[in-house]
Amino acid sequence: MDAASRGLDVLLVEQSDFGKGTSSRSTKLIHGGVRYLRQGNFTLVRDALRERTLLRNNAPHLVHDMPFLIPCHSIWQRLFYGIGLKLYDFFAAGNNFGRSYGVSTNEALRVVPALRREGIRGGVVYHDGQFDDARLLLNMARTAHDQGACLLNYMAVTDLTKSNARSITGVTAIDQETNEIFQIKSRCVINAAGPFCDSVRKLDDASCETMLAHSQGVHLVLPRTFFPGDTAMIVPKTPDGRVIFIIPWHGHAIVGTTDTPIPGATLEPVPQADEIQFLLDMAAAYLTKAPQIENVLSVFTGIRPLVKGDKSSRTASLSRDHAIRVSASGLITITGGKWTTVRKMAEDCVDRAVTEASLSSANCKTQTLKLHGYLESPAENDPRGFYGADLQAIMELESTSAELSEPMCESLLIRKSEIIWAVRHEMARTVEDILARRTRSLFLDAAAALKIAPAVAKLMAVELKQDESWCQNQQAIFESVAANYIPHEPPA
Repeated sequence: MDAASRGLDVLLVEQSDFGKGTSSRSTKLIHGGVRYLRQGNFTLVRDALRERTLLRNNAPHLVHDMPFLIPCHSIWQRLFYGIGLKLYDFFAAGNNFGRSYGVSTNEALRVVPALRREGIRGGVVYHDGQFDDARLLLNMARTAHDQGACLLNYMAVTDLTKSNARSITGVTAIDQETNEIFQIKSRCVINAAGPFCDSVRKLDDASCETMLAHSQGVHLVLPRTFFPGDTAMIVPKTPDGRVIFIIPWHGHAIVGTTDTPIPGATLEPVPQADEIQFLLDMAAAYLTKAPQIENVLSVFTGIRPLVKGDKSSRTASLSRDHAIRVSASGLITITGGKWTTVRKMAEDCVDRAVTEASLSSANCKTQTLKLHGYLESPAENDPRGFYGADLQAIMELESTSAELSEPMCESLLIRKSEIIWAVRHEMARTVEDILARRTRSLFLDAAAALKIAPAVAKLMAVELKQDESWCQNQQAIFESVAANYIPHEPPA
């Protein structure tokens, strides 16, 4: 998006679907990172808070203000967090989010009705941003397209091509749907493969030292009855030093996250039983209604691409800053970072690419570039407000047939019109694309998503001109993926 808006010719190739990995599996926060204050990383906090404002300005239909309660167990804690959050407010001076304030015990229970009263001595309320990560990614992709970029999902890079001087001249890529192989020439190749960036770097230099330490984070999705109200909650320090959020999202409640070192990246990371139990235990410690494994509607797991750089073995302490490296052959790798700073990451990376490849381009425009779907005054509390300006066109599609506007199941808001829209306008190619990322059905209720998968496949098949065998194959693939989202009882 950044490069195309500067007038550069851009091709993006993605091995799977847009947002298949980390980008759709976050804690759904656009935030400065309260815990980074404790680490003394004031620069990261300041930059993230600035980017938080820019994202809200450019995509108000997707990024909105949300209050967070930090419950406290002593007057000293209230004082400690109160001072820290005033510093947070200071770094956010001049932005468009609310300011922090202290609350009594009764007020804490009012703003978070599900909070257990035992041991609570008031708290502190502060404000941060919440968003739908996959929808923001799709809107960025469509903005890039609007700016002239070409974006291809299910197009995997299998090799890097080089000149006799050993400089990179492009990539070899394979169309995952047709197995057709393409030789693509380019003056500059950027490796922005997230947790998979070291795999791409090894295509360039098989002996290169890895940049990343991988860590996975697990989130549980619960019915809203476990966490009513419109204020989220953060436990800033759990017994093992982690941070836990409980957040209202799309009519459900998310509990997350864990920070578990793993040996490497996979497209479908699997939650560990002890991670699920840890989150259930933490939720039970703070909520009046303790959730059990059978109450969990979905479990989703994301992999953090953490850049190595300190001597700590704990991934929780590794840097969330982004890093840019250029190999001897000219491959530019950007990795690390976090959702909130995605715009700045892109600006820094394209600046570097322009310099390294001697490209002629305009200056960065993304600070004020409105994202696809932008609405100056988005409707509040509209469950489909994340479509922004596109919602009008979806409703016009629904007006052609009453059947298109009917929800496909009771527990999810997904409608047939949204499936057709996603295929026609959002490059959805598979049932998983629809149920995991174009809508968030799999993330919200895995069992319900499985139930409607056959109907989704049939609708897609008409649009994509596919047959019954394609539908059956898609259903089987989706069942395999969905198994990773369905919570299971831990072994005895």
